[in-house]
Amino acid sequence: MRRASSVLLYRTLAAARDGSATSIALPNRFLQSTFYGTTAGSSPSRRRLFSSAIAVAAGTSLGVTGALFAASSLSQEVLAKEPPPSDALPNEVVLYQYEACPFCNKVKAFLDYYDIPYKVVEVNPLSKKEIKWSEYKKVPIIMIDGEQLNDSSAIIDKLGEKILSKKKADSTSEDEVDEETKWRRWVDNHLVHVLSPNIYRNTSEALESFDYITSNGNFSYMEKISVKYAGAAAMYFVSKKLKKKYNITDERAALYEAAETWVDALNGREFLGGSKPNFADLAVFGVLRPIRYLRSGKDMVDHTRIGEWYTRMESVVGEPSRIKA
Repeated sequence: MRRASSVLLYRTLAAARDGSATSIALPNRFLQSTFYGTTAGSSPSRRRLFSSAIAVAAGTSLGVTGALFAASSLSQEVLAKEPPPSDALPNEVVLYQYEACPFCNKVKAFLDYYDIPYKVVEVNPLSKKEIKWSEYKKVPIIMIDGEQLNDSSAIIDKLGEKILSKKKADSTSEDEVDEETKWRRWVDNHLVHVLSPNIYRNTSEALESFDYITSNGNFSYMEKISVKYAGAAAMYFVSKKLKKKYNITDERAALYEAAETWVDALNGREFLGGSKPNFADLAVFGVLRPIRYLRSGKDMVDHTRIGEWYTRMESVVGEPSRIKA
């Protein structure tokens, strides 16, 4: 079975290398390629399939099984969550997401830590029919008592203002706010860009990632089959271009360096926020949670000092506050 899968991916890669290079040349145009992808020398149906696979890869490019294995930290001391006052909680929170998206996981880490109940709508990254009502076509999108918020950092800022503003203002100094802001920006501007080249650095890791993506995403049976192999092939090539774009020579070394940079920022503290996580802790944890139990995440923990902090974060964030349908 493994041999058959390898042969199929090899053929997909060969087809992509021969005829589809122009479709993956510009990663920041993935969403456009869903509808307008053009591949020299291929039929319209093949162009749509390959372009759609790339769009899926872009939206769910960091998928993994991290959330499924949080129970591995049960042997550690369980730290308390930090729920807001009950009268500050919204009546209804609905998160539109891709299960494997790092930015969606960043929002979920915030909601889980502050024990804010939320419903999840899993978006099909090909049709996006679940968010056709929205002019904004990326995830995460969150609805809070009927109000729409977009973009993970903006969502967290707005939720913080609504639910935690007085509490944070009373307990956080100006220097602490500046430090928190600095590292939240580091997550969005640097850390996330190191992840894709790692989880798609070779064909086996690309297949590992897309096996999870297709197993946990909102796909039809036929979409699962096509997306797994076409998406893995697409992102294998895209990861090479991302390395060049972000000046990454050795993807594993870049991942390890980012992990060590974060541990250095802790400067001996349990969390960047001191005795409790702040928004930056939650952002780093949320973005890393999707890769933690892939090969790249395991290597990161094995070869850097980040493991102890990550285990503390698993304990303090605890069980999801997601409302099961």
